[in-house]
Amino acid sequence: MTSSVSEWKASWTLVAASFVGFMFHSMPVSAMSAYIAPLEAEFGWSRTFISFGITVGSGVSALMMPLIGAMVDRFGSRRVVLPGIVLSALAWSLLALMTGAQWQWLSLFFFHAIFNVMIGAVLWTTAVAGTFKASQGMALGLTLAGATGAHTLVPPLTVALIDHFGWRMGTVAMAAGLGALSYVLCYLFFYDRRDRLRVAVAAGETGTLSDNALLPGLTLREAARDTALWRIGISILIIIALTIGFLVHQIEILGSVGVSRSTAAWLAGLSGLMGIAGKLVTGWLLDRYHGAMVGGLTMAAAGLAFALLLSGAASAALIVIAMLVNGYTAGAKLQVASYLTVRYAGLANFGKIYGFISALVAAGAAAGPLIAGVSYDMTGGYAQFLSLAAVGLGVSALLLISLPRYPQWDEPEDEAGVLQPV
Repeated sequence: MTSSVSEWKASWTLVAASFVGFMFHSMPVSAMSAYIAPLEAEFGWSRTFISFGITVGSGVSALMMPLIGAMVDRFGSRRVVLPGIVLSALAWSLLALMTGAQWQWLSLFFFHAIFNVMIGAVLWTTAVAGTFKASQGMALGLTLAGATGAHTLVPPLTVALIDHFGWRMGTVAMAAGLGALSYVLCYLFFYDRRDRLRVAVAAGETGTLSDNALLPGLTLREAARDTALWRIGISILIIIALTIGFLVHQIEILGSVGVSRSTAAWLAGLSGLMGIAGKLVTGWLLDRYHGAMVGGLTMAAAGLAFALLLSGAASAALIVIAMLVNGYTAGAKLQVASYLTVRYAGLANFGKIYGFISALVAAGAAAGPLIAGVSYDMTGGYAQFLSLAAVGLGVSALLLISLPRYPQWDEPEDEAGVLQPV
């Protein structure tokens, strides 16, 4: 049995590279709230239309996620991630060339999504879930904290870059800087189970790539009929739609309750810091308690956060508390979904199965900003959206709490072909 300490000693660099890579993947959505006012002022676009860019990109991602999952199971994560980082950075930098034509905005998100999906959650999750076992919950939590890191650092940094250099050059600086850091770390340290197996086969240290078939888990046919996976999928669809909708509009939502733009940006950063705490605490809890209860209670707290924000317009304290709770719970959502998918699906076809879960994540990310934008444009405020979010997250909590016991997988730990962390 591999101990938690030996896992971390052998593979902490994989988690570090995955954290930064996922942070880079999450950068555009995290930065979007800082672009709303400048684009609205320069081009006269509505918030619904600006939000629709995220919808287009997420829709493309949803269609491509199952294909990416299949590629990961076949070729390994490294061969997808490295070119994906370069292409995603180049595509996002094209934002600086826009002249105000609406088709340019939509085309940007369409083409960026094609490349950004190559560095999506399925890549990082597959690598880490296949490497860690004893401390899988914490390892996944720290990996997916990359999104929380983006929510923490990107909004205030983007606002600062836009204020100092303008939104065009600020975009290029962000894409080039974070993209370069991601590429270097992944080139040095990012190898998943199949990548390591390929290296071992090339060195004559093991048999063939087919040895990977020893991994336990559901077939695709079994996964399609599994009610637990469907509950996880529906729950994460609702959660992502509502939380990403809030994330994209958070600076404007806070502004609607009397918070200044600069203060809202730093509150967003503070919320992101709480998200990192949420990742760590949730990882600790998932390694010790049933994920259904951990996930259900976390999403119930998220619903409470939106209710507090809805009623907190006259109270600065309630606004701060709501952002702290929202940050904590938002940091746990993908972690809970990834961990539960590993537990209920196993690893045999994890890339493909999590690819479909990720497609639902992308579909939620496509719908959420549009829902929030339409709510604002139709009513002149965000109260209806916040009310919908409070109720929807309560439903998601019930879906997770009702999950059955974990399947018992018989995983050979020391047989040939099943690699331990290196």
